Amino acid sequence: MKQLFGFVLAGIIGGLIVLGGLYFLQTPAAEPTSTAQLTSAFDITPKIGKEFPFDFKEAAKIATPAVVHIEGRQTSAERRQQQSESSNPFDNFFSNPFEEYFGPKQGTGSGVVYSSDGYIITNNHVIDFADEITVTLNDNRQFKATVVGTYPEADLAVLDIEAEGLPTLELANSDLAEIGEWALAVGNPFNLTSTVTAGIISAKGRSIDAIRSRQANGIESFIQTDAAVNPGNSGGALVDSEGKLLGINTAIATRTGSFAGYSFAIPINLVKRIVDDLIENGEFKRVMLGVGVFEVDNEYAEEVGLTFTQGLVVNELVDGGAAQYSGVREKDIIVAVNDREVTTFPELQEVISTMRNGDVVELKIYRDGFFQDIEVRLKAG
Repeated sequence: MKQLFGFVLAGIIGGLIVLGGLYFLQTPAAEPTSTAQLTSAFDITPKIGKEFPFDFKEAAKIATPAVVHIEGRQTSAERRQQQSESSNPFDNFFSNPFEEYFGPKQGTGSGVVYSSDGYIITNNHVIDFADEITVTLNDNRQFKATVVGTYPEADLAVLDIEAEGLPTLELANSDLAEIGEWALAVGNPFNLTSTVTAGIISAKGRSIDAIRSRQANGIESFIQTDAAVNPGNSGGALVDSEGKLLGINTAIATRTGSFAGYSFAIPINLVKRIVDDLIENGEFKRVMLGVGVFEVDNEYAEEVGLTFTQGLVVNELVDGGAAQYSGVREKDIIVAVNDREVTTFPELQEVISTMRNGDVVELKIYRDGFFQDIEVRLKAG
């Protein structure tokens, strides 16, 4: 009995030791997970950053003071006669076609303050008919403006007013703007001052023949957006979500004269190049690559055995032009300029038009089955 009792006692003591060890080693039970914790752990909502703001209050607050109202008036009979002898493709977009029958032609548009000492950018078609121009600032001050210079081939003009300390906008890099980014159009549609609309960039390098229908050498490489733009927005600002100046609103695609889904702006990189020349020299000194091109398509790619379907085929060289002098040949295919891909003529034209006489650009071309780089020193056109 004593031996049996010893075994039982040893078993009890052993069991107590095991239970005690388990108690001290056991991990505390997790508390029930709340709904909020579950939501946080499995939240798949995209994190929204500055490129997708909840609203555009800050961008509008920055941009609005730098956008002005422009009123042009044609007072002289001689000026009216000159204007009636030529048609303007922007007339339906900007002015009242009945005014010429009832008195001096007049119209309103928009402009953007370019420098604090009074230089203002607008569209050429906003002021090309006028011999009297009035600029109204966002704070309601009015000034008579003089024309510093115009470049109809890009539908740009620079005005000057006697003012100091004007608000200006930081310039964006329009080359870096991407399709799908938010953009704001700021201007004076239908004579309604300081109006802001929002949309996205829906295309780049767009040509709509709004300028080329009148100017044989017109430059068209528009930023296309779906921000609402209407008559009176011409010359106003296209800004990004941070309030930086991305372009100058110029035209709309419409059959009615009012916004129908798409608007078009001149990229600020091109605007700056032209405007700086107009301010410094009174004219834009344009450079030329000296080539005629057509766009690669699927049919051409199959015909010559290409493995790609985008680029610009050189089919003409200007004798003595920059491209010919640098060794470019007919049938070369231009695919990039300064590491920027170019797939359309407007894109090529935009890149070259931002350059100055003597600048060297690097063309990436495809020739005889290989890609190669050619440096071209540009010449004045």
